[in-house]
Amino acid sequence: MRISPDDRSVVVTGASSGLGKACALHLDRLGYQVFAGVRRESDGDILVAASTSGRLRPVLLDVTDQATVRAAVKTVGHELWGLVNNAGVCVPGPVECLSPQRLRDQLEINVVGAATVTSAFLPLLREASGRVVNVSSGLGRIASPYLGAYAASQFAKEGLSDALRRELRPFGVAVSVVQPGAIMTPIWTKLAAQGDDLLDTADADVADLYRVPFRHFLATNDKRARRSGTMPDDFARTVARALDARRPRSRYQVGPDARAGSVLYRLLPDSLLDLVFAKAASPGGHR
Repeated sequence: MRISPDDRSVVVTGASSGLGKACALHLDRLGYQVFAGVRRESDGDILVAASTSGRLRPVLLDVTDQATVRAAVKTVGHELWGLVNNAGVCVPGPVECLSPQRLRDQLEINVVGAATVTSAFLPLLREASGRVVNVSSGLGRIASPYLGAYAASQFAKEGLSDALRRELRPFGVAVSVVQPGAIMTPIWTKLAAQGDDLLDTADADVADLYRVPFRHFLATNDKRARRSGTMPDDFARTVARALDARRPRSRYQVGPDARAGSVLYRLLPDSLLDLVFAKAASPGGHR
C-alpha cells in the first residue's frame, strides 16, 4: 500500500537541472503539488513549460540565503507533506590543495543549506506528519580520493539525517536518505574545469604532486558516469518511494554501484578499502 499523492505538496530544492529537475517533474506527473526550488526565474519557466499537469510552481530558493528560504516558506504557506533536500555542489580536488573558502562553500551548500531549509519548513511538515528526504551520495559512507570535501559534506548529511530521524519521530515526521551512485548529470560534467581551476590556484609545487593522477581520476570518473545505466528517472522514482511508503526506510540506494558500496562499507575493513582506491590515489601511479 502506498500513500496517495493527491492533495499533498512537496518542496524540491535544486530543481533547476539534473536530478532535482527530474525529481520535480516526476513528482508533478504523479499528482503532487510541487514547489520547485530554483535560483533563476528562467529555470522556473523551463520547468513550468515541461510540467504535464500545469500545477508545478517554481519558487526562488537559494539554500544559502535565509531571506529566500523564509520567502519560500510563505509561498508554500500550508501543510507540507514532503521536503526533498536535493540542492548541492561538488568541489573536487586533493584535500591538500583545497583552500578554506572552497571547503566552506562545499559545506555551506550541502550541509548548512540542507539544515537551514529543513528547520524552516519543519513547522509545516509537523502539521502533516510529513516526510524529509535528504539526497546524499554513494560517497556518503565511503570517501573517494580527490573528492574529500564532497565526501565530507555527504558524511555530514548522513549524520544530520540520522539525528533528525530520531528527533522527529515523536512528531510523526519520517526522514530518509537517498544515495544515488554514478548518474550522468551536470554536476559531474563540471568537475574537470573545476579541478583545473583548483590546481591552478594552489601552490604550484603541491599541485604538481597531484596533477597527473587527479586528472586521470576525473577522466575515469567521467567515463563511469557516462557508461552508467542508472538514469535521473531512477533517482526520481526512488525519491517518490520514500515519500509515499507507509513505512519509509532510513536509506535508499540508487544504482548497482551505490548498492555495492553500501555492502562494501559494511563488510570490508578500512585496510581493504584503501587497497581498492590505492591506484587512483598514488601520486606517481599514472605518470
